[in-house]
Amino acid sequence: MKKSTNTKKLKAVLISASLWLSFTASGQKKEMPLWDKIPDEIQSKEYAEKIDYNKNGIAEGIRKVTAPTLTAYFADPIKSNGSAVIICPGGAYGMLAINKEGFKAAEWLNSIGIHAFVLKYRLPSDLIMKNKTVAPLQDAQEALRMVRRNAVQWKINPNKIGIMGFSAGGHLASTLSNHYNDKVYIPSDTTSAKPNFSILIYPVISAQESITHQGSKDNLLGKNPERALVDFYSNEKQVNAATPKAFLVHATDDKAVPVENSINYYLALKKEKVSAEMHLYENGGHGFGLGVKGTNTFWPKTCEKWLAANNYTLQSDAYVFTYFKGNGEDGLHLAYSEDGYKWNTLKNDTSFLTPEVGKDKLMRDPCVIRGGDGLYHMVWTISWTDRGIGYASSKDLIHWSKQEFIPVMMHEEKTRNTWAPEITYDEKNKDYMIYWASTVDGKFPETKSEEEKGYNHRIYYTTTKDFKKFSKTKLLYDPGFNVIDASIVKQDAQYIMYLKDETRNPVQKNLKVAYSKNLTGPYSKASEPITGKYWAEGPTSVKIDNSWIVYFDKYTEKKYGAVKETAKGWEDISEQISFPAGTRHGSVIKISSAELNVLKKESSIN
Repeated sequence: MKKSTNTKKLKAVLISASLWLSFTASGQKKEMPLWDKIPDEIQSKEYAEKIDYNKNGIAEGIRKVTAPTLTAYFADPIKSNGSAVIICPGGAYGMLAINKEGFKAAEWLNSIGIHAFVLKYRLPSDLIMKNKTVAPLQDAQEALRMVRRNAVQWKINPNKIGIMGFSAGGHLASTLSNHYNDKVYIPSDTTSAKPNFSILIYPVISAQESITHQGSKDNLLGKNPERALVDFYSNEKQVNAATPKAFLVHATDDKAVPVENSINYYLALKKEKVSAEMHLYENGGHGFGLGVKGTNTFWPKTCEKWLAANNYTLQSDAYVFTYFKGNGEDGLHLAYSEDGYKWNTLKNDTSFLTPEVGKDKLMRDPCVIRGGDGLYHMVWTISWTDRGIGYASSKDLIHWSKQEFIPVMMHEEKTRNTWAPEITYDEKNKDYMIYWASTVDGKFPETKSEEEKGYNHRIYYTTTKDFKKFSKTKLLYDPGFNVIDASIVKQDAQYIMYLKDETRNPVQKNLKVAYSKNLTGPYSKASEPITGKYWAEGPTSVKIDNSWIVYFDKYTEKKYGAVKETAKGWEDISEQISFPAGTRHGSVIKISSAELNVLKKESSIN
């Protein structure tokens, strides 16, 4: 018997290790069976799982679950402090709203650096289980134990594992929060099933007649349950001092699950001096998921702040700006900001990296991104007249690799320049696209001007996975005018190119936008200008508080400007921002506050 148990444990370790490797390699969701042997199972050929698909072929709901699973969504390790949440979708214990209240919630948690696991739990049925009232709790306990059991392999902090539930899933989450020690099955080891916290969204809490959700109660307990069973599954009556802290969300006008469910649970937690936070919205009804309209749309942001305050996420974002001064002779400069509006120099505005490669050994237009490998990758303009660009990488923005010369336009003998290179990481293909502006004499004569030395740029690109081997250089964007300073970011399902219309006659010198479904194009026709009646160049963008901000160099005015995307269009916020004097054509990157503190400390030492 002992040998068999050890063999099972070894098998579990090997499986979990291989699963971890496949998760980190693919970055995609992976569904894992919850049990080797489902406890108290009754076999039934007539009872089969059914999936409800929407018109786009996406699984919206699941019924008649026979084989419970966990679907893992791992957050970017760079953004995570090891917290994890198991998600229990709602559906009145009769179905699971697996997409809206499962997968979408997991994606949101990933976006704030939390690992997520969507629990497809068994729905109470006398046809496939000996005791239908405990089957969901069995699954929830084992899910918590499974995540905690594999904490090391999955890079999870075993003391930062929470449970989240919507509607009836909220009942299951609150049941686990109070019945984590109940002996509802024989676990394979002594791993605790206690959540460290709970997130309860319009939850069914009570089985009491006056406020319960009758459908959930009937499905779980039957039509005429005994009084003791009703009280046992009324979780507001089960709270004690050991119940995990909770975050609750409910709409006052919820006609399906009365708001008193959350209120009574909150009061019970308060009575036992358990930390709790509750947000009640004026309207929203039931089943609003991550928020539909009105004030309930803000609950995820409020929850994010609660998670941050309780140290379940990394500290709030900070920002670093990479720029050059003068002609770029002294190299890379860095500034930081905690809000994206006020910027301060690092290292007393002295250089972090002196340029060493290229004809003129300059470091103009430094573009830095954080790549899929966690490293910072930088490219820059090395000369006014060279046919290549500079490249270096760093782990911390302070210590840089050997500088390299990348000969991106050496194959074109008539190339006059390679200016303002940028990098964008392609998460889908796991490679990098480097792109820049070049004038090649004899090309695009229809837009050549005799002014400004006859420069007539187009955007070119190459791709690489390792910055050692590069694809053949190709034309990326020809908008029908002299174009320079392209900067590309992914926004939702499309790529946005911010670009400078370099046309001198009639004068443009402004920033425009183009769109594409693919990083390498084709890109749409350029938009109308998004900047005002001043000359702008060097756009770089970042999302702050759900709004995109584009910074740019007002180079004739010798200062920086910015525009913010709003529902009504682009708003000029140049008067709201401040940059160090002399800042020129840079790029912005988002980092954590913890990383910024390290950067500040190291900058003061060096």
